Amino acid sequence: MNKIIFFDTETTGNTDKDYLCQIAYKDNDLEFNKLYKPPVRIPAEASAVHHISNKMVEDKPLFKESEDYKNLKDLFESNETISVAHNAPFDIGILKNEDISVAKFICTLRVARALDPEESLSSYRLQFLRYALDIEIEAIAHDAFGDVLVLEKLFDRLKNKIKTTENINDEEAIARMIEISSHPSIFKRLNFGKHKGKTIEEVVSTDRGWLEWLLGEKMKSDQNEEDWIYTLKHYLNK
Repeated sequence: MNKIIFFDTETTGNTDKDYLCQIAYKDNDLEFNKLYKPPVRIPAEASAVHHISNKMVEDKPLFKESEDYKNLKDLFESNETISVAHNAPFDIGILKNEDISVAKFICTLRVARALDPEESLSSYRLQFLRYALDIEIEAIAHDAFGDVLVLEKLFDRLKNKIKTTENINDEEAIARMIEISSHPSIFKRLNFGKHKGKTIEEVVSTDRGWLEWLLGEKMKSDQNEEDWIYTLKHYLNK
Protein backbone atom coordinates (compact mmCIF):
# COMPACT_ATOMS: atom_id res chain seq x y z
CA MET A 1 0.00 0.00 0.00
CA ASN A 2 1.35 3.41 -0.95
CA LYS A 3 2.42 5.90 1.70
CA ILE A 4 1.96 9.60 0.93
CA ILE A 5 4.47 12.02 2.41
CA PHE A 6 4.49 15.81 2.05
CA PHE A 7 7.95 17.34 1.92
CA ASP A 8 9.86 20.54 1.29
CA THR A 9 13.47 21.69 1.32
CA GLU A 10 15.16 24.99 1.99
CA THR A 11 18.39 25.38 0.09
CA THR A 12 21.50 27.38 -0.66
CA GLY A 13 19.89 28.68 -3.87
CA ASN A 14 17.58 27.85 -6.74
CA THR A 15 19.94 26.25 -9.26
CA ASP A 16 20.72 22.62 -10.01
CA LYS A 17 24.07 23.04 -8.24
CA ASP A 18 22.61 23.92 -4.83
CA TYR A 19 22.19 21.90 -1.65
CA LEU A 20 19.63 21.58 1.10
CA CYS A 21 20.07 23.16 4.51
CA GLN A 22 16.64 22.15 5.83
CA ILE A 23 14.30 19.30 5.01
CA ALA A 24 10.87 18.65 6.49
CA TYR A 25 8.21 16.07 5.81
CA LYS A 26 4.88 14.96 7.22
CA ASP A 27 3.43 11.46 7.07
CA ASN A 28 0.04 11.51 8.74
CA ASP A 29 0.94 12.33 12.37
CA LEU A 30 4.68 11.73 11.91
CA GLU A 31 6.57 15.01 11.54
CA PHE A 32 10.24 15.49 10.63
CA ASN A 33 12.04 18.84 10.46
CA LYS A 34 15.82 19.33 10.67
CA LEU A 35 18.63 21.67 9.65
CA TYR A 36 21.91 20.51 8.10
CA LYS A 37 25.15 22.21 7.22
CA PRO A 38 25.43 22.32 3.41
CA PRO A 39 28.79 21.67 1.69
CA VAL A 40 28.77 25.30 0.46
CA ARG A 41 28.05 28.51 2.33
CA ILE A 42 24.48 29.81 2.35
CA PRO A 43 24.49 33.09 0.41
CA ALA A 44 22.75 36.13 1.85
CA GLU A 45 20.20 36.05 -0.98
CA ALA A 46 19.00 32.60 0.15
CA SER A 47 19.05 33.49 3.86
CA ALA A 48 16.90 36.55 3.09
CA VAL A 49 14.18 34.16 1.85
CA HIS A 50 14.23 31.31 4.38
CA HIS A 51 16.07 33.08 7.25
CA ILE A 52 18.52 30.22 7.78
CA SER A 53 21.98 31.67 8.45
CA ASN A 54 25.39 30.02 8.27
CA LYS A 55 25.67 30.47 12.04
CA MET A 56 22.47 28.46 12.55
CA VAL A 57 23.94 25.44 10.75
CA GLU A 58 27.63 25.70 11.67
CA ASP A 59 27.32 22.94 14.31
CA LYS A 60 24.92 20.78 12.26
CA PRO A 61 26.11 17.65 10.42
CA LEU A 62 26.36 17.43 6.66
CA PHE A 63 23.14 15.84 5.42
CA LYS A 64 24.90 12.83 3.87
CA GLU A 65 26.86 12.24 7.08
CA SER A 66 23.86 12.59 9.38
CA GLU A 67 22.15 9.77 11.27
CA ASP A 68 18.97 10.57 9.32
CA TYR A 69 20.40 10.12 5.84
CA LYS A 70 19.89 6.38 5.33
CA ASN A 71 16.33 6.40 6.65
CA LEU A 72 15.40 9.35 4.43
CA LYS A 73 17.07 7.79 1.40
CA ASP A 74 15.17 4.54 1.97
CA LEU A 75 11.91 6.47 2.43
CA PHE A 76 12.16 8.56 -0.76
CA GLU A 77 13.51 5.71 -2.90
CA SER A 78 10.84 3.21 -1.84
CA ASN A 79 8.32 2.27 -4.52
CA GLU A 80 5.68 2.36 -1.79
CA THR A 81 6.27 6.08 -1.12
CA ILE A 82 4.52 8.85 -3.06
CA SER A 83 6.44 12.06 -2.35
CA VAL A 84 4.36 15.23 -2.68
CA ALA A 85 6.01 18.63 -3.16
CA HIS A 86 5.20 21.98 -4.74
CA ASN A 87 7.42 22.45 -7.79
CA ALA A 88 8.58 18.90 -7.11
CA PRO A 89 11.23 18.75 -9.88
CA PHE A 90 13.25 21.37 -7.98
CA ASP A 91 13.16 19.54 -4.63
CA ILE A 92 13.77 16.22 -6.38
CA GLY A 93 16.82 17.78 -8.05
CA ILE A 94 18.11 18.96 -4.67
CA LEU A 95 17.72 15.42 -3.28
CA LYS A 96 19.47 14.06 -6.38
CA ASN A 97 22.44 16.26 -5.50
CA GLU A 98 22.49 14.31 -2.23
CA ASP A 99 22.37 10.96 -4.12
CA ILE A 100 18.70 10.32 -3.36
CA SER A 101 16.47 9.31 -6.29
CA VAL A 102 12.78 9.88 -5.62
CA ALA A 103 10.76 6.88 -6.82
CA LYS A 104 7.24 8.33 -7.18
CA PHE A 105 6.07 11.91 -6.86
CA ILE A 106 3.19 14.34 -7.18
CA CYS A 107 3.88 17.96 -8.07
CA THR A 108 1.07 20.14 -6.73
CA LEU A 109 2.30 23.03 -8.91
CA ARG A 110 1.76 21.03 -12.10
CA VAL A 111 -1.57 19.70 -10.84
CA ALA A 112 -2.77 23.21 -9.94
CA ARG A 113 -1.88 24.44 -13.43
CA ALA A 114 -3.61 21.48 -15.07
CA LEU A 115 -6.79 22.19 -13.10
CA ASP A 116 -6.82 25.81 -14.32
CA PRO A 117 -6.85 25.39 -18.12
CA GLU A 118 -8.05 28.95 -18.66
CA GLU A 119 -5.13 30.26 -16.55
CA SER A 120 -7.49 32.32 -14.42
CA LEU A 121 -4.94 32.48 -11.60
CA SER A 122 -2.09 34.97 -11.96
CA SER A 123 0.36 32.75 -10.05
CA TYR A 124 0.70 29.16 -8.92
CA ARG A 125 3.24 29.73 -6.16
CA LEU A 126 2.44 27.88 -2.96
CA GLN A 127 1.84 30.96 -0.80
CA PHE A 128 -0.26 32.60 -3.54
CA LEU A 129 -2.47 29.51 -3.77
CA ARG A 130 -2.70 29.43 0.02
CA TYR A 131 -4.49 32.76 0.04
CA ALA A 132 -6.19 32.58 -3.36
CA LEU A 133 -7.89 29.33 -2.33
CA ASP A 134 -8.61 30.50 1.23
CA ILE A 135 -6.52 27.78 2.86
CA GLU A 136 -6.74 28.65 6.54
CA ILE A 137 -3.76 27.35 8.50
CA GLU A 138 -1.14 28.72 10.86
CA ALA A 139 2.16 28.19 9.07
CA ILE A 140 5.35 30.19 8.57
CA ALA A 141 5.99 30.89 4.88
CA HIS A 142 9.35 29.91 3.33
CA ASP A 143 10.11 27.58 6.21
CA ALA A 144 10.28 23.95 5.09
CA PHE A 145 7.87 22.64 7.72
CA GLY A 146 5.54 25.64 7.43
CA ASP A 147 5.33 25.05 3.68
CA VAL A 148 4.65 21.34 4.28
CA LEU A 149 1.59 22.24 6.36
CA VAL A 150 0.23 24.41 3.55
CA LEU A 151 1.16 21.77 0.97
CA GLU A 152 -0.87 19.09 2.75
CA LYS A 153 -3.99 21.27 2.70
CA LEU A 154 -3.43 22.24 -0.95
CA PHE A 155 -3.04 18.58 -1.92
CA ASP A 156 -6.40 17.73 -0.36
CA ARG A 157 -8.05 20.64 -2.17
CA LEU A 158 -6.62 19.59 -5.56
CA LYS A 159 -7.41 15.90 -5.03
CA ASN A 160 -11.02 16.69 -4.17
CA LYS A 161 -11.36 18.88 -7.26
CA ILE A 162 -10.11 16.06 -9.48
CA LYS A 163 -12.47 13.59 -7.80
CA THR A 164 -15.44 15.91 -8.38
CA THR A 165 -14.49 16.96 -11.91
CA GLU A 166 -13.71 13.47 -13.19
CA ASN A 167 -16.12 11.56 -10.92
CA ILE A 168 -13.43 9.21 -9.61
CA ASN A 169 -12.39 7.86 -6.21
CA ASP A 170 -9.39 8.68 -4.02
CA GLU A 171 -7.09 6.04 -5.49
CA GLU A 172 -7.92 7.03 -9.05
CA ALA A 173 -7.45 10.72 -8.24
CA ILE A 174 -3.99 10.07 -6.81
CA ALA A 175 -3.06 8.06 -9.91
CA ARG A 176 -4.27 10.97 -12.05
CA MET A 177 -2.14 13.41 -10.03
CA ILE A 178 0.92 11.20 -10.54
CA GLU A 179 0.22 11.10 -14.29
CA ILE A 180 -0.13 14.90 -14.51
CA SER A 181 3.08 15.32 -12.51
CA SER A 182 5.05 12.92 -14.73
CA HIS A 183 5.44 15.38 -17.61
CA PRO A 184 6.14 19.13 -17.79
CA SER A 185 3.34 21.68 -17.93
CA ILE A 186 2.44 23.46 -21.14
CA PHE A 187 1.88 27.17 -20.62
CA LYS A 188 -0.60 29.04 -22.80
CA ARG A 189 0.30 32.63 -22.04
CA LEU A 190 3.44 34.71 -21.48
CA ASN A 191 3.64 36.48 -18.12
CA PHE A 192 6.90 38.34 -18.77
CA GLY A 193 8.90 40.03 -21.51
CA LYS A 194 7.82 42.23 -24.40
CA HIS A 195 4.91 39.92 -25.22
CA LYS A 196 3.58 39.74 -21.66
CA GLY A 197 -0.13 38.89 -21.63
CA LYS A 198 -0.17 37.40 -25.13
CA THR A 199 -0.80 33.74 -25.85
CA ILE A 200 2.24 31.79 -26.97
CA GLU A 201 0.27 30.55 -29.97
CA GLU A 202 -0.21 34.18 -31.06
CA VAL A 203 3.48 35.02 -30.64
CA VAL A 204 4.50 31.96 -32.70
CA SER A 205 2.87 33.55 -35.73
CA THR A 206 3.98 37.14 -35.06
CA ASP A 207 7.45 36.86 -33.51
CA ARG A 208 8.73 33.31 -33.80
CA GLY A 209 12.33 34.52 -33.61
CA TRP A 210 11.79 35.90 -30.11
CA LEU A 211 10.47 32.54 -28.94
CA GLU A 212 13.48 30.82 -30.53
CA TRP A 213 15.73 33.21 -28.59
CA LEU A 214 13.77 32.57 -25.37
CA LEU A 215 14.14 28.81 -25.81
CA GLY A 216 17.90 29.22 -26.14
CA GLU A 217 18.04 31.30 -22.96
CA LYS A 218 15.96 28.78 -21.02
CA MET A 219 18.15 25.91 -22.21
CA LYS A 220 21.29 27.74 -21.00
CA SER A 221 19.82 28.50 -17.58
CA ASP A 222 21.16 26.71 -14.51
CA GLN A 223 17.69 26.92 -12.95
CA ASN A 224 14.92 24.40 -13.42
CA GLU A 225 13.29 25.53 -16.67
CA GLU A 226 11.88 22.14 -17.70
CA ASP A 227 8.30 23.39 -18.08
CA TRP A 228 9.27 26.39 -20.21
CA ILE A 229 11.61 24.35 -22.41
CA TYR A 230 8.87 21.75 -22.93
CA THR A 231 6.30 24.48 -23.68
CA LEU A 232 8.47 26.36 -26.18
CA LYS A 233 9.51 23.18 -28.00
CA HIS A 234 5.83 22.22 -28.22
CA TYR A 235 4.77 25.49 -29.85
CA LEU A 236 7.87 25.67 -32.06
CA ASN A 237 7.38 22.03 -33.19
CA LYS A 238 10.85 21.01 -32.08
